[in-house]
Amino acid sequence: MNAALNKDAYKVFHPFAYNPKVTHVFSNMTPRFGKHSNVKGNEEVLFVGLQPYLLETLVNTWNRDFFWQPKDAVCGDYQRVVSAMLGKTVPVDHIEALHDLGYLPICVKALPEGSLVPYNVPVYTIFNTVEGFGWVTNMLETDMSAETWGIMTSATTAFAYRKRFEQEPELKASGMIKFMGHDFSYRGMFGRQAAAMSGFGHLCSFVGSDTIPAALYAEKYYGAQIDKELVFASVDATEHSIMCSYGTEGELESLRHLIEDVTPSGIISIVSDTWDFWKLVTEYLPSLKDKIMTREGTVVIRPDSGDPVKILTGYTFKSLEALSKELELLVEDFVEPWELHKLELEVEVVKTNGKYFTYSIEYTAYPEGGYSHEPEIKLLEEVPEHEVKGLIQCLYETFGGTATESGLIALDSHIGAIYGDSITLERQDQIIKRLKAKGFLPSVVLGIGSFTYQYVTRDTHGTAVKATDTQHGTGNHVAISKDPKTDSSKKSAKGLLMVVKDENGRFQLKADVTPEEEASEANELKVVFKDGQVYNLTTLNEIRERVDSYFA
Repeated sequence: MNAALNKDAYKVFHPFAYNPKVTHVFSNMTPRFGKHSNVKGNEEVLFVGLQPYLLETLVNTWNRDFFWQPKDAVCGDYQRVVSAMLGKTVPVDHIEALHDLGYLPICVKALPEGSLVPYNVPVYTIFNTVEGFGWVTNMLETDMSAETWGIMTSATTAFAYRKRFEQEPELKASGMIKFMGHDFSYRGMFGRQAAAMSGFGHLCSFVGSDTIPAALYAEKYYGAQIDKELVFASVDATEHSIMCSYGTEGELESLRHLIEDVTPSGIISIVSDTWDFWKLVTEYLPSLKDKIMTREGTVVIRPDSGDPVKILTGYTFKSLEALSKELELLVEDFVEPWELHKLELEVEVVKTNGKYFTYSIEYTAYPEGGYSHEPEIKLLEEVPEHEVKGLIQCLYETFGGTATESGLIALDSHIGAIYGDSITLERQDQIIKRLKAKGFLPSVVLGIGSFTYQYVTRDTHGTAVKATDTQHGTGNHVAISKDPKTDSSKKSAKGLLMVVKDENGRFQLKADVTPEEEASEANELKVVFKDGQVYNLTTLNEIRERVDSYFA
């Protein structure tokens, strides 16, 4: 595909539409804000993912599909497409001039990949280096944005998962956190390339991954060596087709066969809800206890359906008497029945006569109208005791565990759990909180899937490329800025931009600086591409070292 066509259609018009005095355009990419729940409390982005665009697109694609092709062929193809699109003949003198130049007259400056960058601080800038090619700067904006915001967003999400694990001192001390977030997103991504790009963002914070293309992406663009260093890791693991192949009557035998004959040592993860998950947990696993406890390695139980919080941690409960008493105390400030939501009881089931029930709180309606202000707890469905306990407590009661320094219980090393379906940052928070409340170390591995990594947009972090400076001839700078009255969050910076560090080592923007300041060593944005050449290449190891430094 002609590289000059990798852009929005309206970009075709822009070389003719700029102020005729403009010779240079200076733009930047900046994450401006967080709109969605998965970024609350995370007012920074983890910047990664620019280097592949520089290597693959600005060098390889532009050379292969534009500069190294005959000028008549690429310019004729360009005119054919855009003239048909607009319904008129479009001049291609500017495209011919670019081809004659023989390289992209562009300079890209960027922060080091792996940097944690506050909102409203640019992660990279881009400007043209040759007078008269100002239109090239923002011609690249569409493609450059599309190829970079997604990796950065996934990397930031993975960092948020890791940050929550790192807040637990005993998990941090275990050295296992990098294995506790596992990338299961491949099948739900928008194609193999999206899986590789997003999966690379995951690998910046974790090593657990089933997305092989992500590791190959790290090799291709970030100097990783899969066979010589720990780029990614996975384990023997079943899926539902495996379990189904033994039939419902053969599930117990299939478990024995898998842990004794197929993977007699090491880690094996077994999907456990193909049929009756709780039967497997309460009957099959106890019957295999001796085999599991004498085996060298860990059998990991993987539920794959239901509410992950309840499956792993069980239900919160109180006795019927205790809940009734609590309602009596709360109801004094109660006004109307439809304000039930104000009673934030955080109790999911009630216990009475040794059994557990879901419940509702109801009010009696008077025949003459209105409601009684005396609430009644109505018992609904019975919940089995093992479900109230949750998987981790059930595994502990079968296989045991040991108390850590804080008194939290870690499961015996022969048994473990992973949950890889419907995990979100909010559910991660709940799982950690509720396991700790029950006295368990929250060492469950969480599989992070496509709901987390693909249910995002460019607006997840308000990421945008905007022009902030032009030149009317060499050196004659004119600062520009957008400031829409209808949305102040979209206000752009103004003028030439540089990034410096404050006294705490955090990046901050300095806007409308002089050309000398922008070009100075004090600017943390360093040249990574200029006039067809790539500079200051980084590696996956260097990125991971920067990420690790935030948790030192």
